[in-house]
Formats: sequence, structure tokens, C-alpha cells
Amino acid sequence: MFSKSRINEPGPKAGDSDAKPAAAEKPAVPTPAAPPATPKAKPPASTLSSDIVIKGDIKSTGDIIVEGTVEGDIRAHQLTVGEGATVKGEVVGDDVVINGRIIGRLRGLKVRLTSSARVEGDIIHKTIAIESGAHFEGTVQRQDDPLGGGTKSLPPMPKPAAKE
Repeated sequence: MFSKSRINEPGPKAGDSDAKPAAAEKPAVPTPAAPPATPKAKPPASTLSSDIVIKGDIKSTGDIIVEGTVEGDIRAHQLTVGEGATVKGEVVGDDVVINGRIIGRLRGLKVRLTSSARVEGDIIHKTIAIESGAHFEGTVQRQDDPLGGGTKSLPPMPKPAAKE
């Protein structure tokens, strides 16, 4: 904030031809190397409130909290479906916590159905936890890579009839 005034300092002597400029008289302060690249702070989760109805797919590399209704597929890093929420479509995520209702396939590395969960569809997981009181109708299949595409046991989607 304040700098030292050079008014009262003696200047170079007349016979002193090796005089250095005033800026060079300061002791050398080592300049720090560029700071190490620190990872960016994780952004907060995107929350879809209870009064929102979305018809379409949602894709995020971050976290999503669904409190409303989604008619479409959801893909996120961490997905939490709230108690009053409903998702009609495929749910895919690294970490999936279901407190509400899912109608469709669920794929996740780590899947947790809480006691208020209602799932109607197949679950493909690496690890799963189902609390007492959770309602589940479908099949459960463990895979080492549940996020890597479809599964062999599920039949392919039927082709639409050609229009003439």
C-alpha cells in the first residue's frame, strides 16, 4: 500500500561509473512459480423443484436433484430423486439415490433405494442397497460396467413399422 520514498537516499557519487539504477538496488525477491493448478470447486447440484414438469431428456456431468416430474431419460454423475418426484424414463448415473418414483430402467455404479422409493423397472448396478420398505418391481442385475451401454439379456427395441 505504501512505498518507501527515495528522496532522502544518497544518489550515486560523481566518480562512481558502476552505479546501478535505483530499481536494481532492491534485494532480489524470488518470484514464485505459477501456482499449481488446483481443481475447480465442484458446482452445486442442479435442483428441479417440485413444481417443474420436464418432457425431454436431461444430461449433466454434475449432480442433479429431482423434486418434480421428468418424462424422459436422465443422465448425471450423481442423481437424487426426491420423495415427491416421479421419473418416467431411463435413469443413468454413477451414484443414484431414489427416494421417489421411477418408471423405467435404472443403471448405476452405486444404487440406493430408500424406504420411500417406488421403482417399476429393471435395475443394472455395480453395488446396490435397498432399504426396508422400498417398493420394487422388476429385475436386478449386477454388472462390472453398468454404465457401458445396454445389456445382453434385454431384448432390442422393436423397429417401427414402415409407413406407406
